[in-house]
Amino acid sequence: MSYQFSIEPIINNWDLFVGGALTTLLLTALGSAVGIGAGILGAVSRAWKLKILHPVYTVYVECVRNTPFLVQLYFIFFGLPALGVKLSGWEASFLAMALNLGAYSTEIIRAGVQSIPRGQVEAAESLALSRWQTFRFVILRPALKNVWPALCSQIIIVMLGSSVCSQVAAQELTYTANLIQSRTFRAFEIYAFSTLVYLLLAVVVRKCLNVVGHRFIFGRTA
Repeated sequence: MSYQFSIEPIINNWDLFVGGALTTLLLTALGSAVGIGAGILGAVSRAWKLKILHPVYTVYVECVRNTPFLVQLYFIFFGLPALGVKLSGWEASFLAMALNLGAYSTEIIRAGVQSIPRGQVEAAESLALSRWQTFRFVILRPALKNVWPALCSQIIIVMLGSSVCSQVAAQELTYTANLIQSRTFRAFEIYAFSTLVYLLLAVVVRKCLNVVGHRFIFGRTA
């Protein structure tokens, strides 16, 4: 049995692929920014057991880490309208990705915060550094430096997991691939190319995260 490979469906729909890839990158960028912000707050609250936030983050982290991402997405998109909260597919996808990364980054960053020796904090206090200066330079930056590779890997995982967002009509890469395949019936070519694009996106995102890490976390240019 011979199969005639055709690149024509890819060439004819390249603009749709570009749009889908850009949507995936945008969802990843915004979800990562919000998710890491939530993770930093959660890491501090769990590491230092802050009265109000600690129990809230404990429940949040356990719920997210022990349920499938697709179920979380469905709950946000299909479940929240019952409470009067209606979100578009794009908005639901962004929120689900941010919440998912926030839970995982909480535990990753908490490990980094707890790795900082107490003596360093006491030394900062003896030098009359403010609480913000102590947190920023003595705790947070070294903590992120220790866990940056793990945090980058988690961001990549969330980006690849965004493929399920096609189930709520978020027009990311997988949604685009499904749409083109339904029009051309060239499943092999379309999904093979989509796989290649995801691989390329993962490499590009990791390179960008390395640059960000070297510039803002490790304190040197890439």
